[in-house]
Amino acid sequence: MKILQICHRLPYPSTDGGNIVMMNMALALAEAGHEIHQFSLNTNKHYVDPVSIPASLKAKIHFHSISIDTSITISGALKNLITSGSYNVERFFSNEAEAALINQLNAHNFDIVQLETLFATPYIECIRKNSKAKIVFRAHNVEHVIWQRLSTQETNFLKKFYLEFLASRMKTYELKILKLIDALVPITKIDEKIFLSFQFNKPYLTLPMSLDIREYTFNLSEKKEMCLFHLGSMDWMPNVEAVNWFLNNCWQKIHQLFPDLRLYLAGRNFPTEISGKHLSNVVCEGRIEDALDYMRKKQIMIVPLLSGSGMRVKIIQGLALGKTIVSTTIGAEGIPVENEKNILIADSPEDFISTLQRCMDNTEWCKNIGLAGRKFAEENYSNESVADKLGQFYAKLK
Repeated sequence: MKILQICHRLPYPSTDGGNIVMMNMALALAEAGHEIHQFSLNTNKHYVDPVSIPASLKAKIHFHSISIDTSITISGALKNLITSGSYNVERFFSNEAEAALINQLNAHNFDIVQLETLFATPYIECIRKNSKAKIVFRAHNVEHVIWQRLSTQETNFLKKFYLEFLASRMKTYELKILKLIDALVPITKIDEKIFLSFQFNKPYLTLPMSLDIREYTFNLSEKKEMCLFHLGSMDWMPNVEAVNWFLNNCWQKIHQLFPDLRLYLAGRNFPTEISGKHLSNVVCEGRIEDALDYMRKKQIMIVPLLSGSGMRVKIIQGLALGKTIVSTTIGAEGIPVENEKNILIADSPEDFISTLQRCMDNTEWCKNIGLAGRKFAEENYSNESVADKLGQFYAKLK
C-alpha cells in the first residue's frame, strides 16, 4: 500500500516520545513492504533542517516538509475566547502548508492518509477534496483529558478557569474530528474506551507504539549507578508539573534517608524554575543528545505524572532497557504492566518515598523488577508485530 503519514512536526531526530511514536511507525510500515511518504509541518519551535536527515532514512521513507510558525500570540489567544474553534489546534494550519500538501496528494495515488495526533487534523477538508484515500486518525492521546487533569491540579482560580476552558474547546473539536475520519487508531485501551464513549461507530484498531528492540541493547554485566532519573520534554506541561511535585513533596525526605543518592533530571527546554532551585544532589542536565546512552547508565526511572493521556514512550524505552520504573498510575496508564512484577506504582509522596526506600535497601529486588520489564517490552512492543497488525487493518479499509 501507498501511505501518506502527516506529522505535526518533523519527527527527526527521534529523541522524544512524539517523534519516536511517529518515526518508528513509519519505519515499521516501510520495513513491512509499504511505500511510506511523510509530510511534516516543520514548526519554528521544533525546526529541523531537512538536509540533516540521514541518507539511510531517506532510502526507506519519502520525506516532505513545510516550514510553519505555530507560535502562540496574545491576539490569537484572545480571539480564541470569542470564537468557537480550538486555537491550540488551529495554530497548525497555514495556507502554504495546505498548498504543499495538495501537491503531494495530486502527485500520488495514496491508499491511506494517516494523521498523527490531533494537530494534523486541520487538513482533513483538503485531503477530502484532493484524494480518495481513507483518512485515519492515529490518536497519541485524548487531548482534552490532558487539559482536564491539569485544571484539576491547578489552585490559581484564573489559571484553573482557563485550563477548563481549553479542555472544553478541545473536547468539542475532538468530537467534531471523529465524525470526519474514516478510521481511528488509538494507542491505548483507555483512550479507546473514551473515544467509544462518544458513540464512535467507525472502524478502529487500538495499537501501541513500537520499538526496534535491536536498538535497545541490554547487558546484564554493564555497570549502572543506583540513582534516580527523570527524562522528558520539559516544554510539555504535565512533565513540568510532575517534576515540581516530586521535588516539593518527595525529594527532601528521600535525600535525608539516602544522603549519597543522586537525582538526575533531563529534557529539552529545561525550565530555570527547576534548575534554579539548586537542590542538594539534584543534577539538572537539560537537553540530552543520546537518550538511550543516558538511560543505560542509571537504574531507577521516576515518572511522577499527575496529568497527561495516552502512552508514555519513555516508560516503554525504560522497560526495554531494563530500568526499574517507579510511576504513578496515570504515568503508566495504557501500559498493561503489573505492580511489583515489572513496574512499581506509587501515587502519593508516602508511596514514592517508601517504594524508593525499598529499592535502595534491596537492590537485587529492584534490579529484578527491571529485568522483568525488559522481557515485557520484548513481548509486546516490537516493530514487526505492530506493523503487521496495522497493515492488515488498512487492507480491510481499502
